[in-house]
Amino acid sequence: MSVETLTWLNTNTLIGMTDERGESWHYRAEEQGERSNHYPGAIPVGDVADRLFHWDAIKIPVLAEFPADVDTMTRLDDLGYPVEVKRLPALVAVARSDNRHVFKVFSDGYEPHQYREWLLGAVSNVLGDTLVVTSAGLLRKGGQAWVEVSVPETMHDSRTGFAYRPNVLAATSLDGSLATTYGRTVTATVCDNTMSAALAESIDQRVKFRHSRNSTLQSAKVREALNLLEVTSDEFTETLHRLSAMTVTDRQWFAFLDAWHPLPVEEGRSRTTSMRIRDELVDMYRSDVRANTWRGTGLGVVQAVNTWAHHKQAVKGATRSERNQEGAISGRFEKLDSSVLTTLNRVLAA
Repeated sequence: MSVETLTWLNTNTLIGMTDERGESWHYRAEEQGERSNHYPGAIPVGDVADRLFHWDAIKIPVLAEFPADVDTMTRLDDLGYPVEVKRLPALVAVARSDNRHVFKVFSDGYEPHQYREWLLGAVSNVLGDTLVVTSAGLLRKGGQAWVEVSVPETMHDSRTGFAYRPNVLAATSLDGSLATTYGRTVTATVCDNTMSAALAESIDQRVKFRHSRNSTLQSAKVREALNLLEVTSDEFTETLHRLSAMTVTDRQWFAFLDAWHPLPVEEGRSRTTSMRIRDELVDMYRSDVRANTWRGTGLGVVQAVNTWAHHKQAVKGATRSERNQEGAISGRFEKLDSSVLTTLNRVLAA
């Protein structure tokens, strides 16, 4: 089961621009207490600080118990045996200052990046009339956090009919799962998918900082990443046009499936699972409006696999929303799109 219950999602995530973009799937008024986590317009920066980032990450010593005698004992353990409590100097635990929840034990060189400074402070420096905070939240009991900055209006490409939003996603963690990352993403509004802004250059879309003792928030690098929304829109439009002009016949679509998700030769569970996945992809490509609008093109292929990964792929140990948000934060969907296009280009070349 996921730790992200409906109550958590309704009190520890903030969703903006709902007048234009609608409510999140997790919206439950009865789970939100006195204040809604949904905002008709932009999310005020102060609300992100007060509602989500009002606590600090603290480093606390790690102690260990060693067997002892009456002369060396510090206390009795839970079973009543004498033990000596010693601090382990090479280790440190990182915890929340408000509820003392411990995220993880690290080597003493680990430096937590405070959410208020590294996420909210970093994006606040470049917000203006053209950029707004559109979502923010905590996952894993506060072990991961993000702030998303977007343009207020949904953008429309007249040639392909594709509606999208360019974003900059600032994210970090206190549980060792993420470096502090500032990256460009695109949200496809027809299906609420995260896509790569420029598939051929997806590897260059992120700026990362390690949680090391010598890490410092380099404002120039962050500002460079956050100021790329206009470039993101131009690059994504070019990507749409390039993919929509790429013809894919039915024979090539099935050749892509064979290369992307081949069927095991042996009968059994693996073959049955693969057949189900392929059937879901075919149905997505042929019959689902989130992909079949662009059937017969490279855009249709990318959109079919991306939408399947967001909405159909099996999810374990988490809610689908949690897994999708983590995928956006980590860059997993950028890598997916790039891998799909690489496979498709190889098929078309053959």
